Amino acid sequence: MHSKHITFCLSMGLIPFLLMSCDKDNDNNAMPPAVSSTIVVENVLQAKPLVESGNFQHEGSSPLTMPGESFSVHFSAAKGQAVSFATMYGWSNDLFFAPANPGIKLYTEEGTPIEGDVSAQIKLWDNGTRINQAPGAAVNHPGTAETTGQNIMEVNGTDAQGNKYAAASALMKAELKYDGNSTFTLTVTNTSGATTNPTPFSPGVWAISYIAGGSLLNPNPLYENGKPSANGLTNIAEMGNNAALGTYIQGQTGIFTPLSPVLVVVYNGIDNPLFKTGENDRGKGLKELAQQGNANILAAYLKTLSGVKSVYVLPAANTNILLPAINGQAGAKVSQQLSVNEGDKIAVATMYGFSNDWFFATKTPIDATKKGDFSSGIGLYDNGTAIDQFPGAGITQFNLAGTPLVENKAIQEVPNPNAFTTLPSIPEIIKVTIQ
Repeated sequence: MHSKHITFCLSMGLIPFLLMSCDKDNDNNAMPPAVSSTIVVENVLQAKPLVESGNFQHEGSSPLTMPGESFSVHFSAAKGQAVSFATMYGWSNDLFFAPANPGIKLYTEEGTPIEGDVSAQIKLWDNGTRINQAPGAAVNHPGTAETTGQNIMEVNGTDAQGNKYAAASALMKAELKYDGNSTFTLTVTNTSGATTNPTPFSPGVWAISYIAGGSLLNPNPLYENGKPSANGLTNIAEMGNNAALGTYIQGQTGIFTPLSPVLVVVYNGIDNPLFKTGENDRGKGLKELAQQGNANILAAYLKTLSGVKSVYVLPAANTNILLPAINGQAGAKVSQQLSVNEGDKIAVATMYGFSNDWFFATKTPIDATKKGDFSSGIGLYDNGTAIDQFPGAGITQFNLAGTPLVENKAIQEVPNPNAFTTLPSIPEIIKVTIQ
């Protein structure tokens, strides 16, 4: 009831009939009791450590890369990431080529893409599973097994049996070309024909690790110096067969992304106050949420709107951002107790952290008085204010120390598969429940 009406009823308190009428009117117009609940938002993504990986071979009549021939790998990468690969020194018992970990450096400290000859970063390695014969076409495969279980070690001119080798950088030439928008081409040419150690290169594998907080999630994606060969690398080193290691790294490759502090809005009697698909960003703070994970600007604006009842920005404890599940640790979650009434709606928004301007948000309003799992009603949207790059491998992504490149497009749902990758279903990334 309005305060004026309450005063009127009280002033007539000496007249029983009017008092009874006032009490009756008060009962008829009483607001339904508020509903108490808690909204919980979780990053439930089962994250992977590798952002990209794949197999390669010579694109010709034979999958072997013979002297004078080349193979190429195409990929995206952000500052701090590196590309690693492994291929067999074909005329050996168990030697393989690979860059020193974590792989070939792709950017300078200033963030400039590296181009040109990077052969000096390639090394020759002994897999430690076969006794080495003199390298050449007469090598027996698979040869004699090592009986003592040797570890991977670098071959720097001479192997453990005293056989001599030209430097890896003389046997293969590795060249980087920057193709723009965080994409590279690595071309490897077999130059061994001009040395005393001619050899074919086998089909192989390549991989790039995610970087988070300035550290690579897997700085040793294919092998580790001083450790036993694992995960199918022996099949490459001994037989030139990349199937097993290719399958392993495929299982390690996928999506890793944090979510930004979560914006939760309770509103009534108005349309979704955050955005509408098909229209451009309104310039009220959604861009900062979608590009930088900063929800504070939009939250401050929403608090000024008629129809908006409450606004919350929910950071994760300790980390601020909601990290995904990885290495056996559960993903982060945030929660907020709510007091809502019939007709209230809830909107939620949070940044897909390793993107240029993607954000998760409610596709349709959540009935604030209902309880349950509302994850299926969450969508992933492109804010249209920054040029997209491979998620988790873009030099202009804000959370990878970049500056987004401006574009001006309408807000749309992100297709899946998209131009870069295939994402898990939305409920496999973000879970929204009201308890």
